Amino acid sequence: MSGRRTEARTAYIEWAKLSAATRFNLAASGVQGVPLSELPMKLSDLELSAPGSYGYPPLLERLARRYRVSTKNLAGAIGTSMANYLAMSAVLEPRDEVIIEQPTYDPMVEAARYLGAEIKRLPRRPENGFQVRIEDMEKIVSKKTRLVVLTNLHNPSGVLLEEETLRGIGHVALGVGARVLVDEVYLELLFDRPQRSAFHLGEHFIVTSSLTKAYGLSGLRCGWILAAPELVERMWHHNDLFGNIPAHITDRLSVIALDHLDPTRAKSLLEANWKLLDRFLAERPELDVARPLGGTIIFPRVPGGDGDAFCKLLREKYETSVVPGRFFEMPERIRIGIGNGSEEVEEGLRRVRLALEEP
Repeated sequence: MSGRRTEARTAYIEWAKLSAATRFNLAASGVQGVPLSELPMKLSDLELSAPGSYGYPPLLERLARRYRVSTKNLAGAIGTSMANYLAMSAVLEPRDEVIIEQPTYDPMVEAARYLGAEIKRLPRRPENGFQVRIEDMEKIVSKKTRLVVLTNLHNPSGVLLEEETLRGIGHVALGVGARVLVDEVYLELLFDRPQRSAFHLGEHFIVTSSLTKAYGLSGLRCGWILAAPELVERMWHHNDLFGNIPAHITDRLSVIALDHLDPTRAKSLLEANWKLLDRFLAERPELDVARPLGGTIIFPRVPGGDGDAFCKLLREKYETSVVPGRFFEMPERIRIGIGNGSEEVEEGLRRVRLALEEP
């Protein structure tokens, strides 16, 4: 109805909350959760309350050291999705133009739509290995463009955007006075090829991330945004409308986690799971897939091109879930995640193979 705000809703998150759970879960994209018992803490390390502030100083200080930035460049958020929303809300006004990669994580598009932005899409085509071509960006950018939105590693394909490409995107954006938002929540999963954050390419870059995907700490809801100080201040003020003061106990736990982060657990798990996945892909040459350098997800095209039908068969007959590609605007594909335990991943992939072999 004219004059009414677009409904805030994301079909993918609804599906993930209500329909993703199965006996063998290959829909999850984060590393298997860390139990509380693995954090080196005592009950006396925790407190329920703290004085209200714009961010818990010890948490901001640790993130600032981690990224080699000032605490003035940091805003906290409840996970990466809220971080992305706050970043967009700080930059975009109704009818501003935003360029969002395609395919992408569904809440990116829905958040921009809810904010009343005019959305253009930047193609990441399978035939180009889901990379971004600068010439495609140059064709659609305009003087109205205020923001370009990307994920790196790409969600859903897991593909890395190299720094040279990001620099080129930033150059085009800067030419029209736009900023570039890069969701880096999967980036730290490249253990053998550590990447510099895109934030260091210039203050026209905004970066979001969290402890969710690479460290199995989704329950802490510890997310953050790196941005120019004037944007950070705006994000804090916008968050006053939604999150206001976060749960202090999770801030304290996040500090403990950051002080003891060890990538060994996730690295060992994913090394084992990638061996399983590579063996599976070698046995299924009919799957059209861009094999990423690492991470936890791939985005293959299923034979016959009906991802929904395949997901239904896989779920109902084989008790296994993957993400239907329609949530990423490519219904002929599925997203497979390998972040859970190796036994679950191995059996889940075996069941995917059986489903693929059905007539």
